[in-house]
Amino acid sequence: MTLLSVEGVSKRFSKPVGAVGRLLDRITGENSAATVHALTGIDLTVDKGEVLGLVGESGCGKSTLGRIVSGIYTPSDGRVTLAGKAVARSSGGNVQKLTTAVQMIHQDPFASLDPRMKVGETISEGPRLHGLWSAAESGDRVRALLEQVGLEGAYANRLPHQFSGGQRQRIAIARALAMEPDLLVLDEAVASLDVSIQAQVLNLFLDLRKRLDLTAVFISHDLSVVRHVCDRVAIMYLGRVVELATAEDLYAAPAHPYTKALFASVPTLGTGRAAFQPIKGEIPSPLNPPKGCAFHPRCPFAGPRCKTEVPALKPGDRGQVACHLNDGGTGAEEIAA
Repeated sequence: MTLLSVEGVSKRFSKPVGAVGRLLDRITGENSAATVHALTGIDLTVDKGEVLGLVGESGCGKSTLGRIVSGIYTPSDGRVTLAGKAVARSSGGNVQKLTTAVQMIHQDPFASLDPRMKVGETISEGPRLHGLWSAAESGDRVRALLEQVGLEGAYANRLPHQFSGGQRQRIAIARALAMEPDLLVLDEAVASLDVSIQAQVLNLFLDLRKRLDLTAVFISHDLSVVRHVCDRVAIMYLGRVVELATAEDLYAAPAHPYTKALFASVPTLGTGRAAFQPIKGEIPSPLNPPKGCAFHPRCPFAGPRCKTEVPALKPGDRGQVACHLNDGGTGAEEIAA
């Protein structure tokens, strides 16, 4: 059953121009208003009980998509629905979140926890505000949740600075679970932790997923973590999904040139000496994205068609791929012939 549906979602951020800027634009004939194209035409679904991974370089839009899914942002175009109902709407320029059934776990647990609130207050604030818990039962519910995430119930009376990074992330997970969500959005939830602590938190998440039948969107740049955690993986590049497949198929045979380049850049053990091959060039600016395929300035297989025509996400041998190599060729073959 499809739980989350992302349909044609685009997100643009525009810098407001003041009176002086407008005057200068009129004098110079230029336009100083800058628009960042963070997301363009995203279509995704997440089924009940599934974990979907979002992977890509920094600046590809995966965190922006996570914030739209969780109701922190509203899309410039398209819509996001959870079980057929809108997640958020824009009202008078402000974002109004319409559901508590989507909860987000952020990258930095120290920044996402109020340093002046005790852990018990942090966890119980949301459920009490929305009528999920009564004041009388909140103490027992908090202790039960802390124990569920591997902490002692007595920790409810402590402040966030008294915990390690891994413990704070467990508290953030407990706070999200307290709202009894249908969907979790984990935005680089283990990226700020030491490797050994990462493994503990990931194992906790996998255990909770099994016990609670969790559905999640898992955002990460760590390909090994995504392979371990996710059922399906969406590879993003400059605000678009360029490949979507099951984790098993994607890691066995990546199809998009960008996905192949990402996998080739991951260090591996036991394969002998190998020269590191980074992806050539730099990711283009979202202020002025290239025409056609966004990856064509860095792609070794790019042809004339790639420079003018945006490839659609279409079924390939395994999963879906947005590449002209999967759709009749790039045009370079004709020139070579």
